[in-house]
Amino acid sequence: MTAAARHRAVITGIGLLTPLGADAAGFFDAVCTGRTGLRRPPDTHPVAGILDAAGFAPDIDPATVLPPSEARRVDRFVVLAMAAADIALADAGVEVGREADPARTAVVLANAFGGLGMFEAEAVARSERAREGSGHTAVTPYLLAGMLPNMATARIAIKHGVRGYSSTISTACASGAYAVAEALRLIREGLADVVVCGGAEAPLLPTAATTFRNSRALAGGWADPAEASRPFDRRRNGFVLGEGAGALVVERAEHAAARGRPAYAEVAGWGVATDAYHPTAPRADGTGAASAMRLALADAGLAPADIGYVNAHGTGTTRGDAAEALAIRAVFGAHTPAVSSVKGVTGHLLAAAGAVEAAATALALRRGVLPPTYNLDDPDPECDLDHVRKAPREAAVRVALSNSFAFGGHNVSLALAHPGGP
Repeated sequence: MTAAARHRAVITGIGLLTPLGADAAGFFDAVCTGRTGLRRPPDTHPVAGILDAAGFAPDIDPATVLPPSEARRVDRFVVLAMAAADIALADAGVEVGREADPARTAVVLANAFGGLGMFEAEAVARSERAREGSGHTAVTPYLLAGMLPNMATARIAIKHGVRGYSSTISTACASGAYAVAEALRLIREGLADVVVCGGAEAPLLPTAATTFRNSRALAGGWADPAEASRPFDRRRNGFVLGEGAGALVVERAEHAAARGRPAYAEVAGWGVATDAYHPTAPRADGTGAASAMRLALADAGLAPADIGYVNAHGTGTTRGDAAEALAIRAVFGAHTPAVSSVKGVTGHLLAAAGAVEAAATALALRRGVLPPTYNLDDPDPECDLDHVRKAPREAAVRVALSNSFAFGGHNVSLALAHPGGP
């Protein structure tokens, strides 16, 4: 399909479950005012004593999204994903089979760890029983159907009767943005009218928390957990691990218009590039990230001067933030667009981050307000950018980029446009 003939894609529904709550409007208000969702784990939590700070999503009763007989047979990441998808579909006013053809509705969900919590619990039970000589009897037969990474996608499709394309993406912390990009591709190519896309992660578990801590990726030494996540700040020393889910309903623009549904934003373009450098470290010069942004601009038919805002990946790691700042300056020159990261109040939600931050970008475009980077008290000279900090900035931005980068050298950038057009 030629660029002129390809279908436009718009975001008509948003569902969020983050450390800031379960309401999209409340989420955006929180990131604008600096109301943090980060706290010290309670003494009764499995990661107490491992993490100094974490971002906890709201507790969701599995029975609210699944039949009672299934509710205790799935991992928390599946429950979070299903709840976010339910909210997004309701927000979009879509009932599959009514407003959307089941065969032309798709689900693309992202996840990095899969059902690590369920797997860890079953592995411990098996080990304990093995010492008694009967380890095989301790493992539930429902483990696979509860913890496989594709089970969020599958369960959403089953619940809502989605019979079109479905897929699960796992590219670490870039996964959620990849899912949105895949939704755009499906809409553009005429393969779907409606796509439920996003990501979910539930990594607040002893094994995951310990490996991140031991790899020295996490922020440490902060008496107040609210101060630990500091994107682009001179004193940053790592990210804060969080859990959550973000789901977007991305819809063919003509389909949304035919049913009178307004859009939050248009997904105008995407770009993907790979560092091919190191399993965990980014290229210090940010060339992979810069390539992803340039490809997103080209795909959307835009020039750097068209971009008024960049929602940065901005995790708070020393090398990652510096590399992203270099990449942004390489793409935009000395006069960069406004830049901020919401991770100062949400922490890093891993595979959910890209979808949650795309939602934040869409809300910023629609409201004409750019959220600040929380805890950015003393900007690092190596991260010299037009930072939005201390307070939100009113700006009638027409087009923005949302960046997501990941272990393995995965770089994704999404171009989002105001629903009234670039």
